[in-house]
This record gives sequence, structure tokens and C-alpha cells, in this order.
Amino acid sequence: MGKEKKRRYLGSFDRLADQHLHIVSFDVPAPPDYGGVIDVYYKARALAEIGVKVHMHCFHYGRSKAKELESFCHKVYYYPRKLGKLQLLNSLPYVVVSRRSEDLVDRLMQDAHPILFEGLHCCFHLGDPRLHGRKRLVRSHNVEHDYYAALAKAASSAFRRTYFLNEARKLQRFEPVLSEADRILAISPKDQEYFDGHFHHVTHVPAFHAVDKVNVPDGIGDYAFYHGALGVPENDQAALYLVNKVFNGLDVELIIAGSDASSELRRAVGKASNVELREDIGTEAIHRLVREAQVNVLPTFQSTGIKLKLLLCLFTGRHVVCNGPMVEGSGLAELCHVHNDPRGMQLSILSCMASPANGQALEKRVSILEERFSNKRNAQVILDLLK
Repeated sequence: MGKEKKRRYLGSFDRLADQHLHIVSFDVPAPPDYGGVIDVYYKARALAEIGVKVHMHCFHYGRSKAKELESFCHKVYYYPRKLGKLQLLNSLPYVVVSRRSEDLVDRLMQDAHPILFEGLHCCFHLGDPRLHGRKRLVRSHNVEHDYYAALAKAASSAFRRTYFLNEARKLQRFEPVLSEADRILAISPKDQEYFDGHFHHVTHVPAFHAVDKVNVPDGIGDYAFYHGALGVPENDQAALYLVNKVFNGLDVELIIAGSDASSELRRAVGKASNVELREDIGTEAIHRLVREAQVNVLPTFQSTGIKLKLLLCLFTGRHVVCNGPMVEGSGLAELCHVHNDPRGMQLSILSCMASPANGQALEKRVSILEERFSNKRNAQVILDLLK
């Protein structure tokens, strides 16, 4: 075989060997600035870095189209989410029925590549007969009906409570569609245990995140920090708990960062001399505050999925003080100072404010986090499931 003919032949073989993957995302995953999209964004990037050609399909509402996705995705598509009150009357969950698209199905049918549906939210077309025979994976970010039931408990208005409770019931009825998937990718050991009890094709793939190496700063910071999407009831509840119960009377400065703070939270912060609220700041600013804080305080009142902000704080921040639900089922409790009452949190925060984050505790973080939460290693797990 001549050199030129051999080159064309090998090039053809390489093209045939390319691994393509469709990812159907519930939202535009860039910028990666809140829980679920953080996992989507860094998963797609890690897969691209090991050679997978990612076809990203985004449901589009509220967030701008993201040019940066084109830097690592093979192709990027956008579909309008079908919003409107009439969707609430559908027997299917609002978060599911509003994410249906014939344009999406038409594009998926143009080839035979595997499909990864990001969350139960994106599974309207999972059981579509037109996609039978395709390799289909579902990334589970939560046990969704448990998550929505917890949101109902934290909601401040009767309308929101009713909405979340209705969604929880509908999501539980819809969940059996996951039997159509070739594989469910559970985000936490606790979620894997749940799905193993209902399905027979579950793999634990830990959360993807912004950093792969533990990089905790030297020295001692002078404030405590909490961050989250404050428009989400569970985060609003956690922030109010910190202001009213934990930092009330505590001689430590607390900075709270996030967007869409409630009027109740703003009033509480206004009355507290040691608490500052920073709204609508960018991802880089939040990462800097995480890194420079002496203590990242992370209470939550629902133990669903895994909290991506916990990983960020453990990889790049000093001390982490949290409560039990934040680390339940994550295997990360031993890396944090865990307390379920305000006084216990107060004493732990005061202790942490005076001590650097180093020594054996830091070595343990490195050994656990860099092994279990390696983006590259976990991307390879997904790639192996596609073959």
C-alpha cells in the first residue's frame, strides 16, 4: 500500500474510531455558576479532554447562549423551553413536559451516537420509540421527588409549596421511565443505594467540578463565608439560619454571596452588624471568597444529591463547618466539622478561626478528594460505559 493511500486509510479508521456523545442539558451549562450546571459543564469538558466529541443540546430559558461551550464541544444546539401555566395542568411534571422538543428528536435521529440525558428533567424523550436501540444514559442529580418535597417544606409561600408538592408527586410517578435507560449515573453513594433498590443498571459516578487538585491557601483568613443561589428555598433557609441562629452575637464576620435574596434575608442582614450580603457577583469572585475565607459554613436542610459547593470549599478553601444533611451519604463527613445545632457550629467556627488548615487533616483531603473526585478518571468511567 502506497504512503498516501495508507495515510488516507488510517485517517479513515481514526474517524470511524471517534467516540461521539449527545448530552441533553436541562439548562445552558455556562457559566458553571450553580449546582446542576457545574456538573454538566465540567463533565462535558472532561469528556472532551479525553477525546469524546460532545454534541451539547441545551434547553434555553433565562440564560444567554454560551459561546465558550464551542471551545470544547463538537457542536452546540439550543431549544426553547415550553414555559406557561397551562403546562401545570399536564399529568407529567412541569419540569419534564416543558423540556420536550421535536427539533431535539430530529437531531438525535440523524446519527446513532449514544445519548446522555442530564437528570429526570430531560427524560421526556427517553422512552421515545424513535430512539429505541440507541445507547441511552441518564445522569441522576438527585432523587427528584425527595428533592422537590424538601423544597416544598422550605418554601415561604402557599403557591410555591403547592407547586413543589405537586411536582414531587408527578416526578415519583414519572420516575419508572428510567428503566428505559441503559445506565443510570448516580451522583452520590446515597443516591446509588436508592436507585439500586428500584433499577438494575446503576453506576456511581461522582460529581464533576471546577478543580482537580486540592489547593488550600496558607495563613489564616478573617471571615466566614456562605454562598448559594439564594432564590432557591433551601439556600434562603440556610442563610437565614446562619444570620439568625449561628452568627447572632458571634464575634466573627460572615459574608453571604448569591443572587435573588429574599426580602426576609435582606432585612435580617440589615439588622446584623457582623453580616454582609453580596448579591449578583461573578463566579470568579465567589471562588476567591471561598479561597480567602477562614471558614466556609455550609448548613443545609435537605440531604439530596451532593452539594457541589461542598466540593469547591474542600478543594480550595480552608475549614468547612457544616451540618449532617450537607454530608449525609457523601462519604465526606470526616473532612468537615459537622454540627447539627447552632451552639456546636458557633464553637467550631471560633476554634477554626484561630487555626490554619494544614497537617494531617489536609493530607486526608488530598488522598480522598483527588482519588474519588478526579474529573479525568470519572470521565473515563463514562467513556467505558459508551463502548
